[in-house]
Amino acid sequence: MAEQWLKPYGDTLDDGRVQLSFTLPVALDEQAREAARQLAAMMGLDEAAVVHAEDMGQGFSFYIVYGQCRHRVDLAAIKVSRPDYARLDKDGVDRLISEKMGRKMVVVGACIESDAHTVGIDAIMNMKGYNGHKGLESYHQMRAINLGAQVDSEDLVVRAIEEKADVILVSQVVTQKNIHLDNLTRLADLLEAEGLRERVILIVGGPRISHELAKELGYDAGFGSKTYAEDVASFAIHEWIKRTARQKGVRHVGN
Repeated sequence: MAEQWLKPYGDTLDDGRVQLSFTLPVALDEQAREAARQLAAMMGLDEAAVVHAEDMGQGFSFYIVYGQCRHRVDLAAIKVSRPDYARLDKDGVDRLISEKMGRKMVVVGACIESDAHTVGIDAIMNMKGYNGHKGLESYHQMRAINLGAQVDSEDLVVRAIEEKADVILVSQVVTQKNIHLDNLTRLADLLEAEGLRERVILIVGGPRISHELAKELGYDAGFGSKTYAEDVASFAIHEWIKRTARQKGVRHVGN
């Protein structure tokens, strides 16, 4: 595959011009401005210049720095992990569930532990959906149960067992101290301990969640921004079909 090298674009192609903003835990003065400029240079910016600085009070200051990035990347060499599924529309998902499952698919969703953010889970699950894309509650062949925010992982697992869930859908906001990683790992571990991990399709979504991260944490799929209900629903039914086929194959070999 031919190489395709990229650098940031500012005024002219490949000039590498970028804008960077950050906060320093120090009051604004000329020494602090120079510290900001030197930090930008250490980050790999040539001709770094502080173009805006503002005192934020209580010993903090904010900076905007312009500079020229010296690095480049080969786009052709970059591989991105994505969930494997054929995207269907709402009617297509309903038809496939009816044909392959012969019953409604049960999806239990929640924002777990300390996460009080519900915009993401509501956009996927609620009837009205988001941006013209209806949520899972509007799918005739799905039973979508939205538990809302700050749901303990134990309570989510118990509810999934009670509802005989086919899918558990978790929405998590990425936190500065990576608390979301502990929360997501704990849920996967609980399902494993209950012997449910192979029986339940486990999906996580969030503004900075990647499929690669989700797989590392023991989930079946991860969805980031620009994801709609039909993406989640399409993956869920295709994964259910593949998993059911594997289980039947194992039973056949065992017999």
